[in-house]
Amino acid sequence: MNLSFFIANRLSFKKAGGFSATIHTIAIASLAMGLGLSILAFMILGGFQNTVSERVFGFTGHYQVQRYTMSNAFEETPSSLQSNFYQNYKQLPFISKIQTYANKAALMKGESEVEGVLMKGVSQDFDTAFFSQYLIEGRMLTIPDEGTSNELMVSKYLANKLQLEVGERVTLYFVQNPPRYRRVEVVGIFETYLENFDQKIVLGELQTIRNLNAWTTDQIGGIEIYVDESQTEEIQREKIEEILDADLKLVQSKQKYYEIFDWLVLLDTNVYVFVGLIGFVAVFNMGAILFILIMERTQMIGILKGLGARDKQIRSVFLWNGFRILMRGLIIGNVIGLGIGFLQDQFKFIPLDPASYYMSYVPIDWNWPVFLTLNAGITLLTLLVILIPVLVISKVDPIKSIRFD
Repeated sequence: MNLSFFIANRLSFKKAGGFSATIHTIAIASLAMGLGLSILAFMILGGFQNTVSERVFGFTGHYQVQRYTMSNAFEETPSSLQSNFYQNYKQLPFISKIQTYANKAALMKGESEVEGVLMKGVSQDFDTAFFSQYLIEGRMLTIPDEGTSNELMVSKYLANKLQLEVGERVTLYFVQNPPRYRRVEVVGIFETYLENFDQKIVLGELQTIRNLNAWTTDQIGGIEIYVDESQTEEIQREKIEEILDADLKLVQSKQKYYEIFDWLVLLDTNVYVFVGLIGFVAVFNMGAILFILIMERTQMIGILKGLGARDKQIRSVFLWNGFRILMRGLIIGNVIGLGIGFLQDQFKFIPLDPASYYMSYVPIDWNWPVFLTLNAGITLLTLLVILIPVLVISKVDPIKSIRFD
């Protein structure tokens, strides 16, 4: 058996008593808590960013194609389903789906209050299966092949404010000249927790907006584009613009709702600072604790040197000891971080205030490359820090150290 490994094994915290055992335990706990909290921080950050992004993209798509207009009026300038983009978008494999829509400003009258809203008209290509996750009462819209069903979906915020329930009929007064109105039935209530949408938008039928604006059946307000991540955003924009008509423009949701996405990017900085501080404390503690262990074993170092052991062999003893502490800390830290993340992902026992955080519970993202990077980074930094106190061994004088008390 390797002599350095044998001695390091005899010095392990299970076989050492008193002060040494306490020092070993503190070192392991410091590393484990640092790694565990770092993993949880990135889990929560990724889950939070993904959840908010998915809610925004689910409501608007990753991109919107709209008609160029020089007007600042509420009315949209219609585009056509005969456009070159609509006829050829399937050539781009990264586009997973598209949805046609139109928007129209209106006043919605409840029993005692009136609220300004933006009616988003959707058609049969609307992904009801995806949006149903936000449905909390009632059902999704029924969009007939011909004509309109005069159905409406409202947010929980608007339903509470206007005292609306599923099955009630409500009047929408549309902003146009001359003003027009429609009586519609509330068939569903949704909640996305995003105030940009819940406080403003109601879902109706695209054909209703066509009838109000005197559009033909092939005219729409715009197209929402949903993409996968097989291409970078820059390449996606370039390829979409290559088949885009000259009178159409491409709007990216991240730019349209920049205040939300800038806020998500800002969270990255907070987490990096937090993880950096935790990592620094954990790694610094590891170096300090190993230095204390070396000082505690000064007499042993002197005896080994007196018996002819080389500095390299003695350093290996403490390197093995430090490596054992590191491995135990990593294992326990991963169990803590991944274990708590798994429990939260399955049982959602940590709630959040939706009004402040846009979701009702702490979300979890399983980003394995990040977890592996954290483990590798802490391992590398710890091994580098371990080398600093170990170098002190070469300066220990055997005679003085044997008499060291």
